[in-house]
Amino acid sequence: MSTNRVLAFLELLQARPGLTGPELAERLEVDVRSVRRYVRRLEDLGIPVEAERGRYGGYRLMPGYRLPPLMLTGDEATAVVLGLLAGRRAGLTVGEGTAESALAKIQRVLPDALRDRVGAIEDMVGLTTRSAATSRPSGATLLTLADAARRRLRVRLAYRSYRGQDSERTVDPYGLVFHSGRWYLTGHDHRRNEVRTFRLDRIGRAEMTEEEFPAPGEFDAVAHVMESLASVPYRYEVEVVLATTMEEARRRIPPTVATLAPVDGGVRMTGRAERLDGMAQVLAGLGVPFTVAGPPELREEVRALARRLEEWAGPAPRRTAP
Repeated sequence: MSTNRVLAFLELLQARPGLTGPELAERLEVDVRSVRRYVRRLEDLGIPVEAERGRYGGYRLMPGYRLPPLMLTGDEATAVVLGLLAGRRAGLTVGEGTAESALAKIQRVLPDALRDRVGAIEDMVGLTTRSAATSRPSGATLLTLADAARRRLRVRLAYRSYRGQDSERTVDPYGLVFHSGRWYLTGHDHRRNEVRTFRLDRIGRAEMTEEEFPAPGEFDAVAHVMESLASVPYRYEVEVVLATTMEEARRRIPPTVATLAPVDGGVRMTGRAERLDGMAQVLAGLGVPFTVAGPPELREEVRALARRLEEWAGPAPRRTAP
């Protein structure tokens, strides 16, 4: 039995008391027998549900009953606080100040002794990951897109490109991906008639329609976002042959940096770069021999880097005669 379904059933009872079994089943997209099982599950948890008999009878919580406050064990409270702290650091949270307000609310409902111990975690735990300095999408946008992707319903977006151009898009949302401090939506863009990737912090409005779209099959949202980020239209297209194996190349080169393909004698690495001096440093840091296929300017940047490194290393120390 899905815990999410039981919680959704409980929320319906609180928001719309008196709904009949068929009405609840329709809203939850289950059969009436499942509704009866949810009732028994809530009763097992000590939450009394009344069922009015008859043609127009419905379900409701017992009059006067109020749900108990949030109760967490020490381990559960620690897990929640650590998750919020790590999510805030990584940019995983949505909205401004939401992690701080959630932490404050959790601490208010905890017993005094547990509140003090959990507060010590917030005060004393340090995180070594770099803080994500990115714009956070709204929680409403994230929830709308996630719901639309799960239900396979088309969405209309107000979107601003990285060039600052505003547009209206109709998209079949295939999935959401969080990567390097940013949220991305991937799906079929009807304006371009192809699968595209959109940054959530650039979405000004997201509206779910009632239009269903066909399932995308074995679509890997993470893989598509990684490939699309590697093919961002930067100034230079780079092609390099690495004298190494595919396994080693994948270990050293993130999929967002370049795409890899096996060739005779090594691995072909293709990607795009805005600055070739930075790409030269990336290649030098791989620690494997490589041959630059293009552009010619990259060869010059590699040679210039080699000259700088030799200069920075300084002259070899003189050997003194024994």
